[in-house]
Parts: sequence; structure tokens; C-alpha cells
Amino acid sequence: MRTILCYGDSNTHGQIPGGTPLDRYTLLQRWPGVLARELGKGWHIIEEGLSGRTTVHDDPIEGALKNGRSYLRPCLMSHAPLDLVIIMLGTNDLKARFSQPASEVAMGIGCLIHDIKELSPGPDGTVPEIMVVSPPPMLDDIKEWENIFKAAQQKSHELALQFEIMSDSLEVHFFDAGSVSTCDPLDGFHINAQAHENLGVALAREVEAIGWK
Repeated sequence: MRTILCYGDSNTHGQIPGGTPLDRYTLLQRWPGVLARELGKGWHIIEEGLSGRTTVHDDPIEGALKNGRSYLRPCLMSHAPLDLVIIMLGTNDLKARFSQPASEVAMGIGCLIHDIKELSPGPDGTVPEIMVVSPPPMLDDIKEWENIFKAAQQKSHELALQFEIMSDSLEVHFFDAGSVSTCDPLDGFHINAQAHENLGVALAREVEAIGWK
């Protein structure tokens, strides 16, 4: 049995576009559930998504619990041993309150990668496989969220390249979610059920291609 931790924000949690964090797609609809279906027996998928989660920032409005770095270590320790950690974060770092360019959001992803490697929560204390997934770019129209994500749309289009550069430099796997899915026009930054399906299927193929021993 191989274990995969899917660590992300509302688009891993499965928040329905245009809804609240309590409006959520079903387990089988969310991309980690699709991933589990596609990989089949022999794989254990752990879904760890939180609406508003950042890479490394305490949120001055929503609170320190949104800091993805603070929760990552206990999460890894709780679920170890892990064969693969998939990280899909970055959208919330683009909120105006953080004033972060895409390159610095990628640095936040790099910090999480360093933490995983340092903790080594893989089988027998090894470093697990790590896959960084860049979120689909935001749409131009993000409805009532425009002021919260002011000027974030262009930055969101830069995340994939910056995340890929960071992933390559730290020798981990990378996948661009925007290559198979788009955000839903209901709010412009959450993915719908079809996008979850597309992403889960694509990631299953990426996981299979890793070349497990």
C-alpha cells in the first residue's frame, strides 16, 4: 500500500465555485477522490485541503491557522510514512494583503519542499516523492473578490513558470493544473466538478509515471 498526501487549499478541499467553504463537492467528485479511483487498489489517498490556506503566511484577517507551513510538519508526522506529497497551493498568497509577486509565492513553495525533505517522512525515514501542482490561473472577472485579490489575475498566470523553476531547482516533480483545467466563471478562482475530474485523472497518470521501485 502506497500513501499519498494531497496538501492544498479550497481547490483541494473541493469548495464549490460561488459558494462558501461549507459548500463542497462530494468525496468522489473532488480531485483527490478522482485520483484514488484512477489509481485503484494499493493506494491510500489522504485529502488535506483547507480554504484560505497559504504557503507560509499567517493571515492577518483569517488567522495563523491558514499558514500552510505551520500545519505541514504535524500533518506529515501524523500520516507518515508517506510515499508521495502533492502540494497545490499559491492562490491565496496572491491576496492583496500579502503583496507577493509570483516569484516569492514560488519561494514559499520552496520552503515547504525543504521542510518535507528535512523531516523525511517517507518509508524508513527516507524523503518521499514530492510533486508541486500549480493552480489554474484566475479568470479576469472574480466577482466580489476583486478587491481582496487586487492585481492577482496577472500574477496567477505567472505561477506555473515560477513553480516549475522552483521544482526543477529542488529536483521534485511538477504539474501545471492549468494544462487540464480552468477556473469556473461563477467566482473566477475555484474549479468545478469537471475540472476536478480532469485534474484527478491527469495527476493519476503523472503518479504512475514516477517510476516506483
